[in-house]
Amino acid sequence: MFAACVLACTDLRSAEPWRDAPEYLLLFAPSAHRENYRAYVSPLGLDETLNALMADPAVQRLPGAWEPKAMIPFDAFGRTGSYNRWKLAGLYGSRRARVARGPRVDHGRTESWMLVAPYPDPSLQRLETGTLIIVLTIPPA
Repeated sequence: MFAACVLACTDLRSAEPWRDAPEYLLLFAPSAHRENYRAYVSPLGLDETLNALMADPAVQRLPGAWEPKAMIPFDAFGRTGSYNRWKLAGLYGSRRARVARGPRVDHGRTESWMLVAPYPDPSLQRLETGTLIIVLTIPPA
């Protein structure tokens, strides 16, 4: 299972334990640059997902990166997506999302990763266990 997760991390395949989740891009990625984003969901918790990611040599281990932080939904998901902010806030209530962010550089391609747990289902009706992973590929300058 760990080897499959490392493979999914490094190749970004939709193989287990991650699956592609493009429905989250409609909610949380800005429409102007949506083609630069990918989204995945994993049944693994945030700590397990981070442990698997740290085995990837392309992950950049900078001070403060990849450290989980408790955040309110607006800070976790930003304000550029099309999601209903009030519905998401009501879904989390007084609970905070655990969020980890960090960079990954592979073959000269820079990515900004955000991992969120728990995460909302696409209809914003319930919180899911596991981790939502949103990856932004930063275009070269």
